[in-house]
Amino acid sequence: MNKRSNGFTVIELLFVIVLVAGATILFFVQKNNVEIGAHDSERKTAINAMYYSLEEVFYPTNNYYPVSIDAKTLPSVDPTLFEDPDGYILGEAQSNYHYEGLNCTDNKCKSYTLRAELQNEADFVKQSKRN
Repeated sequence: MNKRSNGFTVIELLFVIVLVAGATILFFVQKNNVEIGAHDSERKTAINAMYYSLEEVFYPTNNYYPVSIDAKTLPSVDPTLFEDPDGYILGEAQSNYHYEGLNCTDNKCKSYTLRAELQNEADFVKQSKRN
């Protein structure tokens, strides 16, 4: 009475299925977190580039801040940085990037606020050095 069994038991198969399903779920959750973090990092990089261009190039040259910004106003910034990771350009209603010139007279502003809406953190905000 020597029985020889080839194959797997139902319990072994269920264990492997549960293990693979758990690993798959964990993979996709982590992948989503990494993508969100990368987009937030892109947003911060773009805002920092605009900020430094305003502070180190535009203001010293003109002694004021612009009412609005774009690739023509800030030629020292890579034009692709004005587009957020969702494909919207700074100034468009759906854009994650917002620029607001403050205390403006005759299209010349004394200060500004530059903001990016982040997914994993609070908004990333840069304000003018000079008020």
